[in-house]
Amino acid sequence: MSQSKEVLVLVESLANTRNIGKEAIFEALEEALASAAQKHHAQLHPDEEISVRVDINRDTGEQTTFRTYQVIDPYDPAYAEVPPDASLTVIEAEQLTGEKHQIGDNIEEVLPSIEMTGRKGAATAKSVIQQAMRIAEKKRQADLFRSKVGSLISGVVKWARDRVILDLGDGVEAVLPKEEQIPGETLRIGDRVRAYLVSVNFDVRGPQILVSRACVEMLVQLFRLEVPEISEEVIQIKSAARDPGSRSKIAVKTNDGRIDPIGACIGMRGSRVQAVSGELGGERVDIILWDDNPAQLVINAMAPAEIESIIVDEVRHVIDMAVSDEQLSQAIGRNGQNVRLASQLTTWTLNVMSMDAFANKANAESMKTLQYFVHHLDIDEPVAELLIQAGFTTLEEVAYVSTQELLAIEGFDEEIVDELRTRASNALLAKALNDEATVSDDLLMMDGMTPELAKQLAAMSILTMEDLAEQSIDELLEIKGMDRETAGKLIMTAREPWFREEGE
Repeated sequence: MSQSKEVLVLVESLANTRNIGKEAIFEALEEALASAAQKHHAQLHPDEEISVRVDINRDTGEQTTFRTYQVIDPYDPAYAEVPPDASLTVIEAEQLTGEKHQIGDNIEEVLPSIEMTGRKGAATAKSVIQQAMRIAEKKRQADLFRSKVGSLISGVVKWARDRVILDLGDGVEAVLPKEEQIPGETLRIGDRVRAYLVSVNFDVRGPQILVSRACVEMLVQLFRLEVPEISEEVIQIKSAARDPGSRSKIAVKTNDGRIDPIGACIGMRGSRVQAVSGELGGERVDIILWDDNPAQLVINAMAPAEIESIIVDEVRHVIDMAVSDEQLSQAIGRNGQNVRLASQLTTWTLNVMSMDAFANKANAESMKTLQYFVHHLDIDEPVAELLIQAGFTTLEEVAYVSTQELLAIEGFDEEIVDELRTRASNALLAKALNDEATVSDDLLMMDGMTPELAKQLAAMSILTMEDLAEQSIDELLEIKGMDRETAGKLIMTAREPWFREEGE
């Protein structure tokens, strides 16, 4: 029987007896044969360290062995780790193949294949098959654990120094690096612990499994394990933040009005949250109610501290909070822990301050806004104060909010509102003129032009009325919110000078 036929029979037999897929066995044989070819070459040429690839035809079993090279720039540090005998310069590659190549290309040269038949090849065949089966088994284990990435696994501590090695069974080990351990936690050989499976990589030594006990996902998965309502998706964990080994916060929500999400996570007499805390070395866990309103969510997240006043700046994504002097240290927490976790949980930048500091900052911001309105809208301070009290803080709001919102302000009539909106629009156009120095005056002052539209046109390199006149309706439709009718009117307005010139 030829070697090719024997390879096919061998793969079929191993797949049936070892319960491993044929493709995995083919890949393992290719790696084992490549390793054997490298060793054989090293015996003949001890000073060379070559790179080898083996390809087995899945239909015929025919084996082809290649010596591989990478085309490199010898002066580029990025290629410093490529072995000299596995690399070529651009000139060397052209000399070898007779073709031009670029840096980064891979070149292959056919080598004699390892003989696995006959008396001489028997020992080699046995060694290759054994190595191939080890590789195939390790790949099977890697695939098994790769499907569990993002979940909790448990293992027995096999080694405990700076890093911890967990025995997962069947000869598989996981690494728990020092930075992924819970600070202050002592793990001893023989302890059984849970960990969050972060990643699985594979090399010839077997699956390289990385786990963590310090990541926030560990906290979330523990609650999924302890609270059936979460695993059943009746309760959602909307967000979580963690200071490993010390304190953590989770925000929960449910759409079932019959269920108390916080009570469900705490459990009878605190049994569920205590189980989570115990697994995390006594870590304190705060469970808060999720709210789609950012201000209320922050108030919930800052518990047990009570918030007296709050200001939400949606533009800067910042929330300022005032608490009583007695609760200031509690709100901030030891080394800023409470406010830091609340900020991570809500994704907002949080500023906690005393009532006096809050009032001073609010007054300063209000005065700044007042002077801003007085200067840009050319109005008296009492009118500016009315705008601020109604919640207006920018010229854009005055120019673009509905007329009804402005009319709702006490003392404002249609004449005042129209005048304010006109002044705000003019001020924004003037600001755009200063900010967009490359945009021509004729485009900025054209009928139907707004500051936002001028910026969008500038982004498309449309800087003058002439530029706009040369556009098509379809081209302007790329602008967000633009419709065909508006695009047509803008283009025709920009083309009016053309028609005047023709008339003359």
